[in-house]
Amino acid sequence: MEGFGPLGDFLRARRRLTSIEQVGLRAGGQRRTPGLRREEVAMLAGVSIDYYTRLEQGRERRPSDQVVGALARALCLDSDAVDHLYELARPRSARTADDRVDARVRRLMEYWTQAPAYVVNRRLDVLATNRLGAALIDGLKHPGNLLKLTFLDPASRHFYLDWEQEARYKVAYVRAAMGSDLGDPALVELVRELSAASEDFRVMWGRHDVWPKSRACERMYRPEVGEMVLHLDAFAVNGAPGQELVVFQAEPGSPSERALIELAHLSAARHTGSA
Repeated sequence: MEGFGPLGDFLRARRRLTSIEQVGLRAGGQRRTPGLRREEVAMLAGVSIDYYTRLEQGRERRPSDQVVGALARALCLDSDAVDHLYELARPRSARTADDRVDARVRRLMEYWTQAPAYVVNRRLDVLATNRLGAALIDGLKHPGNLLKLTFLDPASRHFYLDWEQEARYKVAYVRAAMGSDLGDPALVELVRELSAASEDFRVMWGRHDVWPKSRACERMYRPEVGEMVLHLDAFAVNGAPGQELVVFQAEPGSPSERALIELAHLSAARHTGSA
């Protein structure tokens, strides 16, 4: 989708983001491009420059575990990026995704009257929400996909109080969730649309960061109730590959909890009034 295949694109992107200082080398002359040179990565990983070049160009796609480990060390990858690299080197067959949300999961979400919840797939399409989850993003554009909401709606920069961090996390989550399965037509179209409309997205997607978020803290702002600091937990939905149940909670007794309760009351009142 981007050049020479997922493995080659990832290696090239991470090489450009790794500085010579990180790996303990000295700069030798002026550099025209940031990051490491191919020959430096090859030397650090103990492989030939020709072999490493073939990896980046997609002419060699099945490096051994030993080589993958050496490349991870050479590029100073963190544990999430290492796992991602191994997956790119050992690609699985395309995973069949089912975007139907089980009725039992929907009922479970509705029991949580003071906890926003929604189900997403690997592209961050919002497949189902409970009432409070819908109220949390009410009025924002593109509520059906969290990447579009983040990058295509200017109001998201007021909704997410740490917008850049949230944007990076969401892009890195999709990278990690999709793994080597980047030929998904819906993902290709999503990336094409966002790349054409948002320079921020183009830059973040090109970094090839990965972060399989399952627990985090997010700061959000709703004009009706003010700022909320919410803890996010994500759980894989058994029997539905690629689906995750995302739940937000506030610290008990905190201003954020009071704001969330107020948002729930406002949402219930609107729902009753429209019934």
